[in-house]
Amino acid sequence: MSKLLTRLFLSAAMLLPLSATAAQLVVIDSYGTGMKPGTVVDGSKPINLTEGQKLTLIGPDGRSVTLVGKFSGLALAETTLASDPKQALAALITTRNARANTIAAIRSGSTAAVLPDPWLIDISRPGQRCVREGEPQVWWRPATDITEDFMVFPLDKSWTASLSWDEGDDRMEAPQLWRFDTESLYIVKTGPQEDAITVNIIPSSVKGELMMTAWMLEKGCTQQADAFLRRIGEEQGGDKVATMVSN
Repeated sequence: MSKLLTRLFLSAAMLLPLSATAAQLVVIDSYGTGMKPGTVVDGSKPINLTEGQKLTLIGPDGRSVTLVGKFSGLALAETTLASDPKQALAALITTRNARANTIAAIRSGSTAAVLPDPWLIDISRPGQRCVREGEPQVWWRPATDITEDFMVFPLDKSWTASLSWDEGDDRMEAPQLWRFDTESLYIVKTGPQEDAITVNIIPSSVKGELMMTAWMLEKGCTQQADAFLRRIGEEQGGDKVATMVSN
């Protein structure tokens, strides 16, 4: 009889909506808490912040929250996964459009070329870029029929990479000379033009496309987030994501 009850209990648990599952949150930014970006936090347990402390967290459904001390309680009123993926996508698009319409985003080029893949690093324009921890990086430029020499170097000019785009090439694997920290500033020089690119590392603890997209939006990697939003929309069978994402 006990085995039967156990089976019934497990079956009922499996039938519970996804929203009943406690969420694991990831720290994207903190001040005075000692928590590093990428730290995983149990969303079902209360968080205590003293005055002056600040903590920004992202959930697996892409929701983010910033807590400022004094604070004591759950990070999110509902520390759960979204039961409706389309609703989560719509919320991310709303967040994206709100941030892309700010003066800072417009100046950094929110109307950039469409990326064919979220993980390509556009080095043809200035702004924020996001890369995965421990993964090889691939540079990208919009397709062109010209050969173009360029240079890449960090702000301290401790090294310089002199490279060239061949005619028709739009992708290039970054040389090992390219060193990434948690956040690093690099200069890309093409002829007389110099563009500053800030590279942000996404920790391996950030899982899933919704959380990845939210992290990119928080860091200002709008061009890459747009590519993810389109991919998620296609996976959900939708065809309106491109029009929902405003320039």
